[in-house]
Amino acid sequence: MSSPRVKPATARPAPPTPLLYLLIKSSIVFFLFDFFSIIVTHHSSPLDVLPGVTEWTSWFNIDHPGGNGDYERLEAIRFYYRERVCSRPIAMEARTTDWVAAADTGEVVHSSLEKGFWCINKEQPQGRICSNYHVRFQCPPVQSYWTDWSEWGPCSTSVCEDVGIQVRQRKCVNTQPMPLLLVPACQGHHSERRECSNPPCTAKWSPWGRWGTCSVTCGGGRRIRRRTCVRDSAPVHCAGRPVEIQKCGKGQCPAKCQIVCTEGRPSEDCSRCVCEGHVLHGEVHTVTNVPVVGAWVALANQPKVIRARTDAKGRFRLPGVCSSSSTLISIRKEKFAPITVSTSSNTTGLSWVHAVLKSAEKPYIVKHPEDKVRYEGARVLFCCKATGSPIPDKYYWFHNGTLLDRKVYKYEEDLVLRDLKLEQSGQYYCKTSSPAGSIKSSPALLTVIAKGTPACNSTPETHFVRLPPDCVQPGIDSMFYNAGRCPHNKCAGSLDFDMRCRDGDGFCCGVQSMESRTIDCGSYSLPIRAVTQCTCQKCLQPTVLVRGRVVTADNNEPLRFGHIYIGKDRVGTTGYQGSFTLKITPDTQRLVVNFVDPTEKFLDTPKVFIFDRKGGSIYHDVKVMRKQTPIDINAGETNSISLGEMIGEDPIGQLVIPPNSFHKDNGEIYEGTVKASVTFIDPRNITTAAAAPGDLNFVDNEGDMLPLRTYGMFSVDFRDETNKDVLGAGAVQVLLDTQHVKMQEHIPKMKLWSLNPDTGVWEEESDFSYTTTTGGHGRSKREERTFLIGNMEIRERRLFNLDVPENRRCYVKVRAYMSDKFLSSEQLEGVVISLINLEPKPGYSSNPRAWGRFDSVITGPNGACLPAFCDAQRPDAYTAYVTAMMGGEELEAAPSSPKMNPNIIGVSQPYLDKIDYQRSDHDDPALKKTAFRINLAKPNQNNLDETNGPIYPYQSSIACENAPVDANHFRFFRVEKDKYEYNVVPFEENDLTTWTGDYLSWWPNPQEFRACFIKVRIQGQKEVMVRSKNLGGTHKETTGKLYGIRDIRSTRDMREANTSAACVEFKCSGMLFDQAEVDRSLISVLPQGNCRKIGTNNLLQEYLIKHPPVAQNNESNAFTMLAPVDPLGHNYGIYTVTDQNPRLAKEIAIGRCFDGTSDGFSREMKSDSGVALTFSCPERKINRESLFQRLQTNPGQTLSQMARDMRESEGLQVQRSSTRVVAYPSEQRTGSRRVSSTTRRRVSMRTQQRQ
Repeated sequence: MSSPRVKPATARPAPPTPLLYLLIKSSIVFFLFDFFSIIVTHHSSPLDVLPGVTEWTSWFNIDHPGGNGDYERLEAIRFYYRERVCSRPIAMEARTTDWVAAADTGEVVHSSLEKGFWCINKEQPQGRICSNYHVRFQCPPVQSYWTDWSEWGPCSTSVCEDVGIQVRQRKCVNTQPMPLLLVPACQGHHSERRECSNPPCTAKWSPWGRWGTCSVTCGGGRRIRRRTCVRDSAPVHCAGRPVEIQKCGKGQCPAKCQIVCTEGRPSEDCSRCVCEGHVLHGEVHTVTNVPVVGAWVALANQPKVIRARTDAKGRFRLPGVCSSSSTLISIRKEKFAPITVSTSSNTTGLSWVHAVLKSAEKPYIVKHPEDKVRYEGARVLFCCKATGSPIPDKYYWFHNGTLLDRKVYKYEEDLVLRDLKLEQSGQYYCKTSSPAGSIKSSPALLTVIAKGTPACNSTPETHFVRLPPDCVQPGIDSMFYNAGRCPHNKCAGSLDFDMRCRDGDGFCCGVQSMESRTIDCGSYSLPIRAVTQCTCQKCLQPTVLVRGRVVTADNNEPLRFGHIYIGKDRVGTTGYQGSFTLKITPDTQRLVVNFVDPTEKFLDTPKVFIFDRKGGSIYHDVKVMRKQTPIDINAGETNSISLGEMIGEDPIGQLVIPPNSFHKDNGEIYEGTVKASVTFIDPRNITTAAAAPGDLNFVDNEGDMLPLRTYGMFSVDFRDETNKDVLGAGAVQVLLDTQHVKMQEHIPKMKLWSLNPDTGVWEEESDFSYTTTTGGHGRSKREERTFLIGNMEIRERRLFNLDVPENRRCYVKVRAYMSDKFLSSEQLEGVVISLINLEPKPGYSSNPRAWGRFDSVITGPNGACLPAFCDAQRPDAYTAYVTAMMGGEELEAAPSSPKMNPNIIGVSQPYLDKIDYQRSDHDDPALKKTAFRINLAKPNQNNLDETNGPIYPYQSSIACENAPVDANHFRFFRVEKDKYEYNVVPFEENDLTTWTGDYLSWWPNPQEFRACFIKVRIQGQKEVMVRSKNLGGTHKETTGKLYGIRDIRSTRDMREANTSAACVEFKCSGMLFDQAEVDRSLISVLPQGNCRKIGTNNLLQEYLIKHPPVAQNNESNAFTMLAPVDPLGHNYGIYTVTDQNPRLAKEIAIGRCFDGTSDGFSREMKSDSGVALTFSCPERKINRESLFQRLQTNPGQTLSQMARDMRESEGLQVQRSSTRVVAYPSEQRTGSRRVSSTTRRRVSMRTQQRQ
């Protein structure tokens, strides 16, 4: 806002004034003016200036302290705000945005009335960063001043080695028109002179010009080139000749043109026939039949010679083309794939051509090279294939980053290596290019094994199995046992054919032999099958699944019966609740899935899914945006549509559509009413982050996939009002308000992108340019705003993005664990870790914290490394919001309150304070505990505390991936208290490749997993542990042998008092791994504690009787049965689910068990539905008062008794430690007997407590 102006007094006629009075008055005015000028121009504080003489400008803040510092340059302020600052300010004031004067901040700052104000980060003490300053200037309302000196005029003489005079001038200017005598004169001279001289006279030759054309094209001729003498004076001359002659055209002249033209004559270069007066007519359209304007037309044999350009209707005329023969025409235009078409003619002699241009699409790899293992001297084939528009035609192969010589290896799409040597091991990848761009494939690892070396290490690696809670091995007091395992890495087996792109099933290290061992658990023994030897065998190919649910981002409404596409192929449909399941082919490297709503209520949303190659079923909670309600716009007018969904905030930008820009599919201009729906994904709303289409990556010119930081995405849907046909639009402008770009370094790099729905990759549409507008959106009409303008055409693609490439990148190390004990042996694989980048730095009132990127990765055996944006100067310039999900279940993050514990969080001090770790419930315990927020402070490699994670520089990705488990990392854990699973044959359900074919394997088939649960109701005040002991029942190889143990604590029924229930897993009956004979597993269900069976499901009991043999049930505290072979339902209290993934089968079965139905799902226990067994588990009554109770009822006697017991215990210890026989008085012997009696009572009490 401008400073208040002084309101002029009402004018009235002045009486005649004597000349002497005027002279005296003018002298006083001149005196006062000079006096005030001296005060204003030398004052150090704005408060020193007399009020009413000067006025202050509004406050200016055009920079923030990012990068090198805070720069409030006077030149830049004048550029943005033009007339708001006077040409000669006399004072300046600087304050921080928190209203602290610059002198009080303790920072090193600089100021100048000619340059402005600036603060440099590296000059600040103790590594501080400059504050964010704004400034204002003081200007005199009435003053006379000199203008700046003009440039020096030319020298008065032009003769070389002569002396002359130069003059420059300035003017005396006053800011307001006033009578002459009242305006003080400017002090000084209005002109200056200085002596000047010219250099000595010179003469030199200019550079040689180009050679002229040869006098002949063949048979010998000459050509000439010239140069000019450049001199200062006529008497001076250049030495040498101004002309040079050279022989040329030495080649022999060709024979006379042999081409025979049935029509017309041969062309001058004898390449074609030319028909004078004949014209080729052509039309060029897009695939949507829209005319292509400005396309270049050339002959295919001379593509660089442009012979015509298409007009506004996409038409062109090409004279001289004969109709008697077909001619190839080349047509190209920027952002379109070039095309070559053949002309057509009819009997009338007319020639025409109709061309259709497709939008250019960058190359995309559809077949990647795969890992191979070979022996020395063998051969190998790597394959690579890419698609795009135009189709890529150049392939390059690299080994460990070095380009392979095409002449030596003679490769194209495929690379063949023969007679392999050890040094040829390493990574291989291909790079392909087309006129639209380049892309690199995923790297493939080639392992070359020396001759005579075993293909697989026969010694199993260490693998610890957690034992049951009541199993403590005597002597070592350990809860773990090393069962061994074979690494599932590829090995060199005997292939039937070694020159395939993919080695079929391939060979991997697997189990060759196992042995049965017995673990001593103290009170009982536990069998286990341990790996003793590994060998190279055919790989187990697990089924790779991607599952999830598609819902809207605003209210979780499911996408019902939505169409699912992978590329151009429709592969499935979402269910009624929006659920979906996709089976992934083994050669898939990048999974791009497009969800299309046939009802057109939701946006078509392409997603790039991560998946687990080891066969784990990954669950994705997919969010889609609801389409904006269409508005009516007139196609014949200029229309402006705002981009921004935040209530109470300015839009981020707007679409400007010129009149008559809409067109139909046939290319006709549409002139009616348009139903326009523009849906904007606003980064200021964090709930929209999960709905971002694609994965916010682009491919640079070198073919590398790099990340983008978004400032908003939008989808456009324009339709004909009458028949709802989709309309296109040309010459659409996109305006981005720069006030929302708080990182000024992003403005020059901002681009407009469109999403390729088949590849999920963003491709560049256009750059942005600057423009300035005035007023708008409720602002002052005089305020100017700066916009970035981009241009686009709306053709096939309808998803667009306002993005910048960001090179400030890091990796964040995250691990997931089975429990909050965070044991390294209990890390979880297959957990989806998601990270949302948030920016910019807090403190900008006009811009709430916004998200800029969304990434997800899957944890492996060594955790996961998530890409993220980071900043080295300001720790909180970028922050991150991190979550973890496993099979649709959210994992809990390490707590940060009431006090941050580095040992729990996993990050040491002082780096933890710099990162400012906070779990989502840090400030409000009522919030969920399933996420954490951190500052993404880029580690300082010169600080030892920051070189051990959890944040790694982008160049240190390998260090992040291979970081040891004791290095800094962030943690999530699964909230599964009091749950335990033990398998005699060890198996990790999150890695299906660990499956071993054995009669005692819990899961007999690695391609199909059947989960069985029985529902047990507990009547009692407390929850109890319920165990299922699973033995072989009827199979000759497994009878009486243990399959495994399952422990689970019952879950309280919140609707019924003193009641809980447990869903206990048991070993399903069925075929074993050899698929030869059925085994009915012998199941024992044992609640732990003082429990008694009081009820059995009648239908279950009847089924067991009718399907002998029948297990004996003589014990009242347990239930034993031979597991049913049939998949019984909730009416029996048995829940059976079969799936291609074990974890998912168990999740579904548990959900049905909790709900007590055969098709429902619940996480709240319903103990009155679908129950198989009922146990009564009352609390044991305490027959003797505890020490605490006795102290309350009779403290004096209790303390006396405690003192006697302590003295007697000391005497008893002395007696046991001495070898001498000591005679005790009778009262002491009585005491000893009392001690023994007391000891027996204590032992009895401990025994009761154990029971």
